[in-house]
Amino acid sequence: MAKQLNEETGFNISIKTMIAVGFAMATIIGMWFALQADIAEAKELPKPDVTKMEFMMKDKNIRLSIENTEKAVDELKIDIRRMEDKIDRLNER
Repeated sequence: MAKQLNEETGFNISIKTMIAVGFAMATIIGMWFALQADIAEAKELPKPDVTKMEFMMKDKNIRLSIENTEKAVDELKIDIRRMEDKIDRLNER
């Protein structure tokens, strides 16, 4: 049987539960204000300057990584072809 909620409905809550809820709310509110302060501080900091040399070095590193990845993929393709050939030869027997 479902209970009806109305003006006369009551519930009991322990002191321990009220303290836990209050502590949780205080923690969340404190974290919110700390986050807002960190955001405000970050807005005031100067933007980092990326030098041309740093950009060129990062660009070179990224390009080298791409080339290495392409080489690794090519090697994997060759290995897969070899495995497919071996499987085909085994299936022919």
